[in-house]
Amino acid sequence: MRLTLASTSPARLALLRSSGIEPIVVPSSVDEERAVDDATRAAGAPLAPDEVVALLARAKAEAALAVVRGRGDAVDLILGGDSVFVLDGVVHGKPHTPERARERWHAQRGRTGTLYSGHWLIDCTGASPVGIGAVASAEVSFADDLDDAEIDAYVASGEPLAVAGAFTIDSLGAAFITRIEGDPSTVVGLSLPTLRRLVRTLGHDWHELRNRRGAL
Repeated sequence: MRLTLASTSPARLALLRSSGIEPIVVPSSVDEERAVDDATRAAGAPLAPDEVVALLARAKAEAALAVVRGRGDAVDLILGGDSVFVLDGVVHGKPHTPERARERWHAQRGRTGTLYSGHWLIDCTGASPVGIGAVASAEVSFADDLDDAEIDAYVASGEPLAVAGAFTIDSLGAAFITRIEGDPSTVVGLSLPTLRRLVRTLGHDWHELRNRRGAL
């Protein structure tokens, strides 16, 4: 049983590998802003954070499915994922620029926000693909003694520019996080317990995905 990961996130890939799973990585080209805008117009109201990550996780998985079908590749399971961080009711994705990352850190130090991770898993082992999804969340608290010099140095590292909420818990940003309530892997961007549940719901065993040497 091979898992295809519809993401180029190094953190998601590392998390799966640490669990004994070596996925097939298929980058999916999804215009995230347009997808959210289209869904917002259709709904007639802004999407809730869990709706945003659920929407984008599904879009990425389905885009990857189109890619592998177009190439004629054999495929078992395809996973799409997306994450956002919410502070004071405002949804934050990737900051992309140093200025925005710095602003976010000044706003969130000493505070607690919520990280949402969406998952969409497509089972391609049957006559036709079947997809199911779920959203996990975790509360993240940041150090209140984080000074401007530390923030500037972290932003200068480049790490926070390309991650939801402008922070990580599995790399340089870990030293600035004082508490997590919920599944820690959710904050990395992929809830392993949630993925296991989706795999089992589709009728497969979690251990079937373990294919790395020493993990069988």
